Amino acid sequence: MIDRYALPELRELFSERHKLELWLRIEMLAVEARHAAGQLPDADWERIRAGVSEVDPARAHEIEQESQHDVIAFLRSVTERLGPEGRWLHFGLTSSDVLDTATAVVLRDATRFVEDELEKLAGQLRDMAVEHRSTPMVGRSHGIHAEPITFGFKAAGWYAEVQRDLARLARAREGIAVGKVSGAVGTHAHVSAEVERFVCSSLDLAVDPASTQVVSRDRHAELLAALAILGGTLERMAVEVRHLQRTEVGEAFEPFGSGQQGSSAMPHKRNPVLAERITGLTRLLRADALVGFENMALWHERDISHSSAERFTFERALGVAAYATRSMTGLLSGLEVDVERMARNLDLLDGMVHSEGLLLAMVAKGADRQEAYRLVQGAAKRAWSGASTFSAELLGDEAVGRWLSADEMKQAMTMQPHLDGIQATYQALGLSTTDGGGR
Repeated sequence: MIDRYALPELRELFSERHKLELWLRIEMLAVEARHAAGQLPDADWERIRAGVSEVDPARAHEIEQESQHDVIAFLRSVTERLGPEGRWLHFGLTSSDVLDTATAVVLRDATRFVEDELEKLAGQLRDMAVEHRSTPMVGRSHGIHAEPITFGFKAAGWYAEVQRDLARLARAREGIAVGKVSGAVGTHAHVSAEVERFVCSSLDLAVDPASTQVVSRDRHAELLAALAILGGTLERMAVEVRHLQRTEVGEAFEPFGSGQQGSSAMPHKRNPVLAERITGLTRLLRADALVGFENMALWHERDISHSSAERFTFERALGVAAYATRSMTGLLSGLEVDVERMARNLDLLDGMVHSEGLLLAMVAKGADRQEAYRLVQGAAKRAWSGASTFSAELLGDEAVGRWLSADEMKQAMTMQPHLDGIQATYQALGLSTTDGGGR
């Protein structure tokens, strides 16, 4: 992550020092387990515990310039501070025992951080859904006015999707929280399953029941896929805000600071830059998910074609997801909703958005559906020119009048059925159906 988008909490989780500290802890846990099993002398265990209490990232980096192997460099930086007892470090282990187990800890903790950010976003959406449950606005399909909805109903749909994102992340976190200390190619030939269980349980990890030399990468692909789907959710909301902020629509506006400037050339501009930034960042999440899928097929029991890519994708994907989620929460908490503009846009077509209600009212009175459709559509077509209004065309059409009186037309063109109908969604989501209301 570049500084512009890096959150300090995640930067620390993915730091070099934290990684080396985890490597050291894994090595020490493995030695502790062997000592408990009587496989090394008490004196050696005491000297190891006394002689190795912290890592030296600078020394490890220095050795790596020569060895060109990060785990070997780390081990040498540790064992050079010990005597003969240092031989027990990494005894029976392979590099991936340390790498993959440490990675599992980092990914588990980083995923929890993203979940925390997503919980905050869910709370913001829940509040929006309740506040605007009765704020009428036009629903749109293909970008064209469709039937009425409420702004709260739109927010409720986002809330429901975020709940599914949370469930996906929880499953992915459980799947990724798996370590392995099973040695080269994973056969436990030189390190027992008891040592593996002790190391993993001490780190609150499950044991991979069938590792090779590495933890299988379907677990990592699932996490990256869940993050990519989360990105799709964030982009869905961001694109909606961008549309609603368009000059011709003007129904909702992302926050704009008192000293903020929208354009270097045009002083009047108020651009949806936060939503556009989120849109752009989510593209990275889909790209990183693709890398996760590519990393699943390694040669035989292991190669390192995944390794270099993962040095970028894990930190970037989790960092982008956390930053974009936090950004969306901030955007929505400061969103300016123009209730009156929403109402004006809803009335822009003089009731055409109630065409289905009119159609069904005529059918309920005994009209043929296709004939009723033709009558309502005809009134709409005649009104499109602007020479007349939809209401006037309906009232002036004797064929429509044979089925509906003026009062019945008015009754068919009200918001109430939509307000009543969306309550089922609120009840299904456990949202309040009695509080709030924007108009």
